[in-house]
Amino acid sequence: MLKEFKTFLLRGNVLDLAVGVIIGNALTAIVKALSAGIILPLVNLFMFKIDLSKLKFSIGQASFQIGPVLEAVISFVITGFVLFIMVKTINTFFMKKKDEEVAPNIELDTLQEIRDLLKAQNTQSIEKN
Repeated sequence: MLKEFKTFLLRGNVLDLAVGVIIGNALTAIVKALSAGIILPLVNLFMFKIDLSKLKFSIGQASFQIGPVLEAVISFVITGFVLFIMVKTINTFFMKKKDEEVAPNIELDTLQEIRDLLKAQNTQSIEKN
C-alpha cells in the first residue's frame, strides 16, 4: 500500500497539480496586491473618493458590508483576466502553426488504401452470397 501511495504521489498529474496550486497562490497574492494598491484606488478616484472597502447599507438593524464583496469580485475578475492572458500566451507558443502541417505518412496512406480495398472485397463477396 505504501508503494502504491508513492507511485500515486510521483505520478505526473499530482506533481503538476501541486505546482499549479503553488503558482496559483503566488499569483493570487500578486493580484490582491495589484487590485488593493493600484486598481481599487483608481476605481475610488473615479467614484468621487468613495472607499469601496467601507461601503455598506442598512435595512433596519441589519448592516450589510458590500464593499469587501465588491473588492473580491474585482479581484476575481482581474485574476481571471490575468490567467486568460497567460493561457492565451502559452498556447501561442505551443500550438502548431497552420503553415507547419505534418508531412504525409506514406505508410499510413498505403495501409488505409489496403483497408479500403479489403472492405470493398468483403462487401462484394457478401453481395455475391
